[in-house]
Amino acid sequence: MMKKVERTQQNIKRCLCLECPSYSMLCRLKNFEKNKNRTDEALQSHTHYEKMFCAFEKSNCIHANKGCLCRSCQNFKQYGLENCTYCTHTGGGACQV
Repeated sequence: MMKKVERTQQNIKRCLCLECPSYSMLCRLKNFEKNKNRTDEALQSHTHYEKMFCAFEKSNCIHANKGCLCRSCQNFKQYGLENCTYCTHTGGGACQV
């Protein structure tokens, strides 16, 4: 059964979103300051964070799927996620084979 991904520093550290081919170098540079460590408490109050898209809204920076690492992510496995491309679709889209 799919569980909601907890917005914790531990999960942020395991997140692969910034390594994804869809997350360009320009996105990384543009959002570096915004992606600095935040407390677990601060993470709870945000609906958008430019990382860990499975727990937040889709990216404001990624506009095309250029590859997906969701299935390789420890958070994906631990929380029994079934969707992929959380970066381009809030709530994710169907995983490609």
